Amino acid sequence: MIPFCPIILPNKSITDQRIGTATFLPLDSLQVPSPESTERIRAMAENDKRYRLAADVIRVNDEYRRAVLYAVGNTVVCDSLDVAREVCFARRGNVSVEDRLKAVTLAGAVISKAGTMTGGVTKDDSNRAGRWSEQKLEELRNQKEALEVEKADLDSKVGRGSGGHIAKAEDLRNNIGNLRNKEQYIKSDLEYSKKRLKEQVALSKSSQQMFSKLQKKEAECEEAMKHATAEVEKHRQMVRDEEEKYFAPFREETGIRDFRAYDEAIGKAREEFVKRRTEIREHLAKLTARKKYENEKDFDDKLSKATKKKITHESELESAEEAERKLMARVSEAKAKLADAEAELKQATEDEVAVEELVRAARNVLKEVEEDCSKAMKALNNEESDLMVLRQKLHETLQKARVDEVELPLISEEDTNTNKDFEAEESQMSSSARSSKRLLSQHATQESLTHFSQREDSKVAKDRKDAGKVDFSTMDEELRKSLPAAEEDKLRKKFESKIAKLSAEIEGIAPNMKAAEAFDTMTERVKETMDDFNTAKEEGRKANDAFNKIRKARSHMFNAAFKQIDDALKVIYTDMTKSSKHPLGGNAYLSLDDSDEPYRGGMKFNAMPPMKRFRDMDQLSGGEKTVAALSLLFAIHSFRPAPFFIMDEVDAALDNVNVLKVCNYIRQRSNDFQCIVISLKDMFYERSESLVGICRDVSSSSSRTLTLDLTKFDRNHHSESELKTEKRPRREIVPKEAEKPKRRRTTVEAV
Repeated sequence: MIPFCPIILPNKSITDQRIGTATFLPLDSLQVPSPESTERIRAMAENDKRYRLAADVIRVNDEYRRAVLYAVGNTVVCDSLDVAREVCFARRGNVSVEDRLKAVTLAGAVISKAGTMTGGVTKDDSNRAGRWSEQKLEELRNQKEALEVEKADLDSKVGRGSGGHIAKAEDLRNNIGNLRNKEQYIKSDLEYSKKRLKEQVALSKSSQQMFSKLQKKEAECEEAMKHATAEVEKHRQMVRDEEEKYFAPFREETGIRDFRAYDEAIGKAREEFVKRRTEIREHLAKLTARKKYENEKDFDDKLSKATKKKITHESELESAEEAERKLMARVSEAKAKLADAEAELKQATEDEVAVEELVRAARNVLKEVEEDCSKAMKALNNEESDLMVLRQKLHETLQKARVDEVELPLISEEDTNTNKDFEAEESQMSSSARSSKRLLSQHATQESLTHFSQREDSKVAKDRKDAGKVDFSTMDEELRKSLPAAEEDKLRKKFESKIAKLSAEIEGIAPNMKAAEAFDTMTERVKETMDDFNTAKEEGRKANDAFNKIRKARSHMFNAAFKQIDDALKVIYTDMTKSSKHPLGGNAYLSLDDSDEPYRGGMKFNAMPPMKRFRDMDQLSGGEKTVAALSLLFAIHSFRPAPFFIMDEVDAALDNVNVLKVCNYIRQRSNDFQCIVISLKDMFYERSESLVGICRDVSSSSSRTLTLDLTKFDRNHHSESELKTEKRPRREIVPKEAEKPKRRRTTVEAV
C-alpha cells in the first residue's frame, strides 16, 4: 500500500465538479533535494540573514513535508530584488546548472535557475502595502541588542578572534538539521510501518474468517461427495445388472466369462494387425518404385564408355612408361656430368684459394711499400717545407741588409768557385730527387709539387747566389748552428736589445747642461707625489673601515628587521588560517636570495595554506593570496608600526570565514593602530566602531559624507572604556619616547 497526500472530495467526481485536474503525489517515491545541499544553503542563509529557504517558512505537518520539499525544492525567499540577484548571479560562474538557486522576493518577483525574472509589484502596490510599526521595530532592535550582548559574552568566554564557537555553532546547526531530517524520515517510515502493520492485521483476520468458512464448505462438499459416490455406485450396479440380463445367454454359448475384457483384447489385436498391414504396404510401395527406377537405367552405354576410358588410360600408361625410361637415362647421364663438374669445381676452388693467398700476400707487401712510400713522402715534404722557411728567412735577411745598408763580409773567388761546384752538385742531386719523385707522383700532393717548382724561382736563385758570397767564417760556432724557433727568437731579441742600447749610447753622447736642475725638479715632484700617495692611502683605509662598519650595521639592521618580520609572519599567518577543522593553520615564511649581503638581492615569500602542498604564489587562489598579503602587511607593521591603515576592498576575494578572521585580527590590534577599510561586506560594518558613507547630493551636485558612530549601540563599549581609563595612569609612567599613542579601533568606509 502506497501512502498518498490525502485529498478530500465530495461524493461526485472531479469531472462533475469541473474543478480541473489534480496531481496525486506518492510520498514514498518523491524526488526531493538532498539533505546535504539543503543544509548547506540553510547555513549560508543563516550567515547572510537576508534570505531563507522557502521550505523553512512554510508551516506544514511533518508527514507532508516531503510533498512541500518536492514542490519548492531549494527555492530561497529573499528580502529584496537586489539580494535575489546577488544570490542567483554572483555565484553563477562557480556552480553547475543543477546547483543554481531559484529565488523569490517578498515583492513577488521570481528569478528562475535559467536566469529569467518574472512577477514583482509596482511602486503603487508597495506604497499600499502595510508597514512595520515603530514599537515593533523598537522591540526587534532591543531583541537584536540582547542577542549581540549574548554573542559578545560567548566571544569573551571562548576567546576573541578564535572563531571556534562560530564553527562549533555551524557544526551543531548542521547536526541539528541532519537529525531533523533523519527524524522526519524515521517518522515517515514509522507511519508507513504502522499502516502496513494495520493492513497485515486486517488481512490476517479476514484470512482466518475466510479459512473457517472454507472449512465449513469443505465438510459440506465431503458429505455431498459421499452421497454422490453412493449414487454412482448404485447406478453402476444397475448397469451391470442390465448387461448381465442381456449378455448372459451369449457368454454361455461362447464360454466367455468377462465380455468387457474380451472386447478390449480383440480391439488391441485388431489395432496391431491394422498397423502392421499399413507398414508392410508402405514398404512394398517403396520397393516397387526402386525396382522401376533401376529397370529404367541404361547400363550398356555406361559400360562402353568405361571400356573406352580403360583403353585410353592403358595407351597413356605405356607412353608414360617409355618417357620415364628415357628420362631415367638422361638423369643418369646428367649425374655423371655433375660428378665431373663437381670434381672440376673442387679443383678450381683449390686453385682459387691458392691464388687468393698469393694475392693477399702481394697486397700486404704493396700495403707495406705504400706505407713506407707515404712516410718517405711526408718526411720529404717536411724537409721541403723547412727548406722553404729557411729560404724565406734568407731572403728577408738579405733584403733587410740591403735596406739597412749593412755590409756583409764576402768570401774570395776560390771559395766562390768551390760554391759553384757545390751548387752544381746540389742541382744534380735535386734533379735525381725530382726523378724519384716522378716515380712516386701518384702518392704526392699538389702542395708538394708546388714546393718543388719553387726551386727554379728567379728570386730564390738570386738569394742563393747572394748567400753563397757571404762569409760566415767570422761568426761564432754557436751562431752557425741550427737553433729551435724559441731560442732563435730569444737570440734575435738579444741582438735587437743590443742594437737599441748602442743606438741610445750614440744618441746620449751629446751632454745635457740642465740635467742637474731637471733632476732636482723631478726629485721634488716625486717627494710630493709620495706624500700625496701616503695621505690618500690613509684616507682610503679610514674610508674602508667606515664602509665596513656601515655595511655591518646595515646588515645587522636588515637581518634584525627580516628576522622579526619573518617570525611575526609565521605567527600571524597561522592565526589567520587556523580553524576548527585545521587547528594548526598554515605556514608562511620569507627567504633571502643573498644571505651575505641581503640588501643587494631580493627575497621570496612563500605561503602554504592548510592541507595543501608547497606551490608558487602564482598558483594560489585569490582568497589565499589576499590572506597571505595581509599577513605580510601586518608582519611588516609589527616591526615599524604605522599610525593608521587604509585598505581598499581587501576582502573582495575572501569568503565569509576569512573575512571574519580578518575582522577579528583587526579588532585585536585596534589598540595599536587605526584602520580605515573600504568594503562592501556586511561583516565589516557590524564589527566597526564607525561608518563613513559617500553619496551624491542632488541639490548641490556634489558628494556628501554620512557618518554613523556605532559605539553607542555597543553596550560592552562602556565597560571596555572604563578598563582602558584604569590602565592609562600606568602608561603615563613610561617615558615619553617609549609611550605608544592612543589609537582608535576599526573604522569602515563604505563607498
